Amino acid sequence: MVLLFFIASAGGQTLTGRLVDEDTGQPLQGVHIKILNAALEQYSDVDGKFLFQQDLPEGSFVIMCSKNGFFDRYFPVRISSEAIDLEVISLKPNLPELQQQTASISLADHELDEEDASYSNVAGLLQASKDVFLNAAAFDFSSTFFRPRGYDSELSKVLINGVEMNKFFNGRPLWSNWGGLNDVQRNQVFSQGSAASEVSFGGPAGTTNIIMRASQYAHGGKFSYAMANRSYTGRAMASYHSGLLPSGWAYSVSGAKRFAEESFVEGSTYNANSFFVSVGKRFNEAHDLNLTAFYTPNLRGKNSPNTQEVYELRGEQYNSYWGYQDGKIRNSRQKEVAEPVMMLNHSWKISERLSLDNNLAYQFGTTGNSRIDYGGSRSLVDSNSAEIFIGGGSNPDPAYYQKLPSYFLRFENNPDYQSAYLAEQEFRENGQINWDAIYLANQTAASTGGNAIYALYEDRTDDRQVSASTNFRYIMGQHLVLTGGAQSRFLESENFASVLDLFGANYFLDVDAFSEGAAAQNNLKTPNKMVSENDIFKYHYDLRVKNAGGFLQAEGKGKKFDTYLSAEVSGSSYQRFGRFQNGNFPENSLGESRLLNFGNYGVKLGVTYKYTGRHLFSVNAAHQTKPPTLRNSFANARQNNEVVKQLRNEKLFTADAGYIFRSSFLTGRITTFYGLFEDATEISFYYADGLAGGGRDATTAFVQEILSGIEKRHAGVEFGVEVPITSTLKIKSAGSSGKYIYGSSPDLYLTSDNFPENREFGSALLKGYRLSGGPQQAMQIGLEYRDPSYWWIATTANHFSRAFVDIAPLTRTRNFYTDHDGLPLLEYDEKIANKLLQQEEFEDYVLVNMVGGKSWRLKNRFVGFFGSLNNILNTSYKTGGYEQSRNVNYALLKADAEREKPLFGSKYWFGAGTTYYAHVYYRF
Repeated sequence: MVLLFFIASAGGQTLTGRLVDEDTGQPLQGVHIKILNAALEQYSDVDGKFLFQQDLPEGSFVIMCSKNGFFDRYFPVRISSEAIDLEVISLKPNLPELQQQTASISLADHELDEEDASYSNVAGLLQASKDVFLNAAAFDFSSTFFRPRGYDSELSKVLINGVEMNKFFNGRPLWSNWGGLNDVQRNQVFSQGSAASEVSFGGPAGTTNIIMRASQYAHGGKFSYAMANRSYTGRAMASYHSGLLPSGWAYSVSGAKRFAEESFVEGSTYNANSFFVSVGKRFNEAHDLNLTAFYTPNLRGKNSPNTQEVYELRGEQYNSYWGYQDGKIRNSRQKEVAEPVMMLNHSWKISERLSLDNNLAYQFGTTGNSRIDYGGSRSLVDSNSAEIFIGGGSNPDPAYYQKLPSYFLRFENNPDYQSAYLAEQEFRENGQINWDAIYLANQTAASTGGNAIYALYEDRTDDRQVSASTNFRYIMGQHLVLTGGAQSRFLESENFASVLDLFGANYFLDVDAFSEGAAAQNNLKTPNKMVSENDIFKYHYDLRVKNAGGFLQAEGKGKKFDTYLSAEVSGSSYQRFGRFQNGNFPENSLGESRLLNFGNYGVKLGVTYKYTGRHLFSVNAAHQTKPPTLRNSFANARQNNEVVKQLRNEKLFTADAGYIFRSSFLTGRITTFYGLFEDATEISFYYADGLAGGGRDATTAFVQEILSGIEKRHAGVEFGVEVPITSTLKIKSAGSSGKYIYGSSPDLYLTSDNFPENREFGSALLKGYRLSGGPQQAMQIGLEYRDPSYWWIATTANHFSRAFVDIAPLTRTRNFYTDHDGLPLLEYDEKIANKLLQQEEFEDYVLVNMVGGKSWRLKNRFVGFFGSLNNILNTSYKTGGYEQSRNVNYALLKADAEREKPLFGSKYWFGAGTTYYAHVYYRF
């Protein structure tokens, strides 16, 4: 029910009130109180109180009270020269929103940071879940790898307590660094797209600031337990907050455990622990100091992408990365993240107009990705006293192409049906890693005086990063607020390979078994080094990064127009320091690389026109540059100091225009958007056949593919609408339709230790091809019922289309159609070539989901339940995939495509079938 206040009397010009929970009567801290049409806003304190004073505008205004997990309240107020006390204002809890947020991060596999985690994590949309479209994107579209506006997550900014958390390596936030801490991540401020943010200039995909300070949590505690069959099978979570004590102290603690011996995908183990503590002291109204620390070590088994042949033989849940050892699941490819974070935050309210936040953070720890090395060798000396290396095992991956039936049927004129049949039976019955055979091979080699043939190792990164930032907010007048800040970050990143397990052997010879002579030495300073478990081998180097910058933003508020203008400048420097002298690059691997320096800028602006309180029109535009990521700056950082050629800042331009309609019978938004991203660089690593230009006998090489001058274009429309049918039943619809394409034909060249000089291939003809990364069209329709007795249920039907496989750029260069002599292939047929290079589009699919919950009040305590069923119809669908870059010329690709079962067909990931999530909690 809308409240009306028309107050006029004599006294000081102040506006006060107190916010409480309608159900419990408890004060609500952190409620956003905003005087619309004026540049005045505050957050309620620990007692739920707020106070506006000085420079209050006179006239009739609308006050908005908003808090995540509660329904917004709007009411008009007439402000004059007298004191106004709005007394107690109650907010009604939004039970579905609260319960969905509790489970949302847990429901999304995207939190796990897959190898190509370019999609945006749904957690960044939680604060904006009142928006119908973003609510759908977070809770229904996310399982399909859907990305709002098609934007990579490196185009978003994620901050905790005002400190940026995006990684320098790939520009993306590593959500597993704070995963499992759902209960202490509720206080989020989210700015959609390029909209104004008080803590950062932000990025095209939005800005999220997660506030994790003890003084910002209301008094109380919570315990919850969840069961699921997706990323994990169980989760226990507990938290307690003291609230602000009379002494001015406040503390908050939280912990969680998530686990799975095997989740929805075979062999994908999961073990994660989460710890959080925050202690704060409010010295007076001006100064507040807070110390926050969190540590979320997690270990998970990865799942493999597979060819269509593999899926047909073993199903969509098949994972080739694991096998049984002593009756237990053991995954060969595990990702481990253990990076504690500590933060010190100081808030200083200098005056009623000016406030300042200073932040200092230190993050350190390790990230490791394990895999099996099967290139073990033993050193011998021939009759000429020349050193040679003999050894190497077979690839232990059970889905390796030489172990599949298609390999034995590859010759059309001489198929080996018997071997193909035996391979198929073996793969169906025993298609997992044979750990016992690996141990036996190493023990046999050791018994004859040899070294390990197989070794389990991890590619490891040890980071140490210091971050400092300061942000200010200055109320210049009734209609203008000035905000800004400065930040600096320093990173020391040590990168190396480390031996984890030698499978019963004592030593592993640290040489490259696929090279000869001095080139075989991974480190010329310690030739033929014998390494044991926990030793560093293969490669060892440091990356050093310095970054500093600042932004300034002005926000104007008026009765008809709201505007903002923001600008930023920044500078970054990168440098590699090699600790190994690689045998293939003896002159360019040890010591410091040249210093890379980048200067960047950005400017953005936006206008909202309020035709009436119900009809709003908005326009936002931004132009900025950003440095290439650390990953895409060095051609092959593991082996040498070579810098990517033509390395440039990326140029970004985004714009959107939207219409918002708000009324008691319909709420909705429709927005058109456009994004242009230029001069990007990308590096890929793979084995390629046919680099000579066409012959079937062309050599195979492990290459680094460098694309430069990449242009990407994103254009489309998104909408969300909600229509109440009755007071308890509403219908909602949301969707997005976009076209995300390559806008240029970037330059491509290869580096490799197989050839001494870089190989230039000119332009890769990518212009017009679709970008991969989830469906480019998503539509939803749903119903939601909310009963007054605190239970609710909702169901949605979601249609997805226009998803594409990731293409292989090298096949779109002149290498595809030229022979050894550089002349066109005689047998080249352009029609066949066009068909071979046609981008695969995945089939459309529909996912039906259902969620619901119930809450019971026991005096001042609550017991609640939330449950969900996803993909009720058990629909089979592909969430992503990529063309293998093995066959990079016409002759090889044509021969493979003509086979009934291609050897190097595209590899895919499939979505989960029917999954469930059940969550119970006790709040006190």
